[in-house]
Amino acid sequence: MRQLYVNGAWLSSTSGEGVDVINPATEEVVDRVPAGSPADVESAVAAAHAAFPSWSGTAPADRGKILAAAAELLKERAEQVATTIATDMGAPYPIALQVQTLMPAGVLATYAQLAESYAFDRDRIGNSLIVREPAGVVGAITPWNYPLHQVICKVAPALAAGCTVVLKPSEVAPLAAYALADIFHEVGLPPGVFNMVSGHGPVVGEALVAHPDVDMISFTGSTRAGRHVAALAAETVKRVALELGGKSANVILPDADLVTAVKAGVANAFLNSGQTCSAWTRMLVHWDQYDEAVGLAVEAARKYTVGDPFAEDTRLGPLVSAAQRDRVIRYINRGQEEGARLVLGGTDAPHERGYYVEPTIFAGVAPGMTIEQEEIFGPVLSIVPFGSEDEAVQIANGTPYGLAGAVWAGTEERALGVARRLRTGQVAVNGGRFNPLAPFGGYKQSGLGRELGELGLEEYLETKAIQF
Repeated sequence: MRQLYVNGAWLSSTSGEGVDVINPATEEVVDRVPAGSPADVESAVAAAHAAFPSWSGTAPADRGKILAAAAELLKERAEQVATTIATDMGAPYPIALQVQTLMPAGVLATYAQLAESYAFDRDRIGNSLIVREPAGVVGAITPWNYPLHQVICKVAPALAAGCTVVLKPSEVAPLAAYALADIFHEVGLPPGVFNMVSGHGPVVGEALVAHPDVDMISFTGSTRAGRHVAALAAETVKRVALELGGKSANVILPDADLVTAVKAGVANAFLNSGQTCSAWTRMLVHWDQYDEAVGLAVEAARKYTVGDPFAEDTRLGPLVSAAQRDRVIRYINRGQEEGARLVLGGTDAPHERGYYVEPTIFAGVAPGMTIEQEEIFGPVLSIVPFGSEDEAVQIANGTPYGLAGAVWAGTEERALGVARRLRTGQVAVNGGRFNPLAPFGGYKQSGLGRELGELGLEEYLETKAIQF
């Protein structure tokens, strides 16, 4: 069994218990990590608390040099890390390499640069100097769907800001976090600056959120869990950043390039087997083009081969666990029960072993249906008709979420006009690419705060006014 990383050393958990890591493609146990205890959290927080004065007092440029070295080492090990992610999380290897490993390596490098370039003492207001200082000890709780990217989106800006960190990675797919801990150790990150305690959320996560010496919690996960985290953190009035669920709309206006918009929409909805919080899981199409769009979507989705993450032709890997597969199947059944029309896929298992779900498309989806309102987190696309631009905006904004979305139109001006009306944190216009330097986060029940870029760094900074 692996160990915990606390105060610069690998240590056994005081619980003596472990969690099996399952390969979702084979259902075989591939590793075992500690099921940490509250005592383990106490030790990790104490180490982070003790290391904070020295690390926060380290010149930002020197912090940046360590992060830059870590980014380079991660790039050197990218193929090894990607293999790990494909094994314990199930992403097809090309996705595990490009999206799950090299993209977060790039994000880590951007925070190395920001640590050196950001003006922490940049503002004067009258006789006051406005300075930005690290928030303190950060508890980072991350999910399984992007098991390295989500870690780096929290740990990198926190360290760049001068905070110290205790990380609780998902126990479902924890191995990429272990690879990152190894990298931080090898590049000489001082003891206590980064600590990692694996284990279950109700034990390790709650102990971390409730700890009085943790100054900030950054959490990514479901909206339900985020509410609980926020309530628990409120007992000690912690700063809280929450990146939660989504039910993003892909709005295709009548003058758009329908073929391109549908093909891109299917690709986005099925990326990472649909296990992406910002996935465009609702495709909104005008009634006049609805049947054509459904046909195009089915044609595109049929090309998504389901299979072994390491097979060359695989485009959809397994879902991460049996529990997640069963959850998605329940939603597919619910969609049919409520009258949506299944035009592709369904609940039949495409392979004898592994937690696989076929690419699934529903037509005839009406606003208010469960599959139109709730986050499914699987390869399930709902195609919803609309009759006017105003109705499309109303449907797009008609869920409790507001994380991402897309608008396609014949002109950028028209698409931008609709994009501005969407109550969501990110919108892609006519296929605009994801920008890892732009702030990422949600409106409404999709969360609080932002990740990535300069605004992501500022989440981990306090503001102080010094009068002269």
